[in-house]
Amino acid sequence: MTYHHTRRLGADEFRRGGASFSRRIGGLFDGRPPRPAIPPLPPTTVVQRQITDNIDALLQTLPPRIVEPLRELEDRDALLEVVLDLGRVPEARFPGREVVLSTQEVTDEDIDYVVSRIGEFGDDNRAGIERTLHRISCMRNRKGRIVGLTCRIGRAVYGTIAIIRDIVESGRSVLLLGRPGVGKTTMLREVARVLADDLKKRVIIVDTSNEIAGDGDIPHPGIGHARRMQVPTPSLQHAVMIEAVENHMPEVIIIDEIGTELEAQAARTIAERGVQLVGTAHGNTLENLMLNPTLSDLIGGIQSVTLSDEEARRRGTQKSILERKAPPTFDVVVEIQSWDNVAVHRDVASTVDSLLRGHPAPAELRSVGAGGQVTIEQVEAPSVPAPASGPRLEAIPPRRLPSPRSAGKGMRIYAYGVSQKRVEQAAHELQLPVELTKDVHQARAVITLKNYYRKKPAAVQDAEELGIPVYVLKSNTLVQVQQCLASLFELDTPPDPVAAALAETQDAIDHVLTQEKAVELTPQNAYIRRLQHEMAEKYNLASRSEGKEPYRRVRIYRGPGQS
Repeated sequence: MTYHHTRRLGADEFRRGGASFSRRIGGLFDGRPPRPAIPPLPPTTVVQRQITDNIDALLQTLPPRIVEPLRELEDRDALLEVVLDLGRVPEARFPGREVVLSTQEVTDEDIDYVVSRIGEFGDDNRAGIERTLHRISCMRNRKGRIVGLTCRIGRAVYGTIAIIRDIVESGRSVLLLGRPGVGKTTMLREVARVLADDLKKRVIIVDTSNEIAGDGDIPHPGIGHARRMQVPTPSLQHAVMIEAVENHMPEVIIIDEIGTELEAQAARTIAERGVQLVGTAHGNTLENLMLNPTLSDLIGGIQSVTLSDEEARRRGTQKSILERKAPPTFDVVVEIQSWDNVAVHRDVASTVDSLLRGHPAPAELRSVGAGGQVTIEQVEAPSVPAPASGPRLEAIPPRRLPSPRSAGKGMRIYAYGVSQKRVEQAAHELQLPVELTKDVHQARAVITLKNYYRKKPAAVQDAEELGIPVYVLKSNTLVQVQQCLASLFELDTPPDPVAAALAETQDAIDHVLTQEKAVELTPQNAYIRRLQHEMAEKYNLASRSEGKEPYRRVRIYRGPGQS
């Protein structure tokens, strides 16, 4: 299911201009054609991957004394990169481990041997091997001399987008997020091939460092019939993006690593012309973009809005709040967690609005099983606080003033600045007889937020004069309201289920690292399991979900080749 937040517009707000109105009806008047709906993913979708790497082409550029040990490695197909640093031993890096290739240190002659056999380094200190996807990055000293090389293996992996193919084929603009090395560029390359070959669309790739289509003037066959525009220098990527739209009439534009404000603005210009965008950006999650002032425009941008007194009271919030200021450039955000796991936000506008208002933001968790079949779980994230000066996504334990007093049945509570719906939800989940009142004189307790309490509004002053206890929360979250109600009714404070689950996960990780034995965690919902998988991955440990709902749980263990 998808969570939508709607409200009725006041006459004053309607008259203030079309921007506010059009923002709330999904960009109908923002100059862009309406986006088609995403068809459901067929339940029988199966991922079949085929990998090509042309690794021999890279080996031919390396010194022979380094190549021989590489050829003897049995798991060479898993090689990530070869590192040559002047005065150090050469290393081959694999997932979770490193292998020393020679006891002799790297010399200037070794570095010159590689540099003479590859393409020229650009302004971004990257080079390649013609008609391959391998990337060689250099490190220079203060005088500009090369003192280190990172030779990264480039692979064309066919079948990587089966997990999100329905979204790509829908015609909506898609933004891929993920940490370095998780496979964003590999997936982007496959997106270009599928759209150009299978859907017969006019696809243009803006290839900043020749990483998508390979080095040289002839692009790698991994992009299919998509066309590639090279970028002379990374600082001109935004100009080439606009040139692609104006000169070549594309239906789809592929962009890797959107990282500057100019590139974000160029992406918005392209989207407003009705061109489908598929790109990547720095950041692991949608929340990262919300906190990034440079790239937040990709998801609509965030601005501070001052509400009228009446509107602030109606919403139960402070007068100064954050809102999305424009339709998002990208309609869908895909968070790539690993090769086999992604989280999908199908409606970026609704998700951002929900996060800014402190409401749950649903996500769609997709994974590829052992048999290659794609499974989808609908995840609803826990509540997040409504931000005061920026989107904060952590929960802080509540603080109350003065000392609490015992509460009886049918307690009347006056909520000032705290969401009444959240109080009702907390009372319902804890099965407590709570009645909300609009008259502080009839209340037996007052719940407010820290920033309101500091200003000493009339309602809080009246409550303190009448001896009514005032409970002060640091943020407007469901967990804090539950903890407050539990304290009012002298119950044990409900534990934070997320914090407890993550603490258990950390203990399990420590056990696996020291005892080398697999550990099964207690059953959790899909959202918490996702966090547990991410924690295991940070320690280079393997993990998988086992069992059926509601007893599905995570198992953490050492992967093949880990020691």
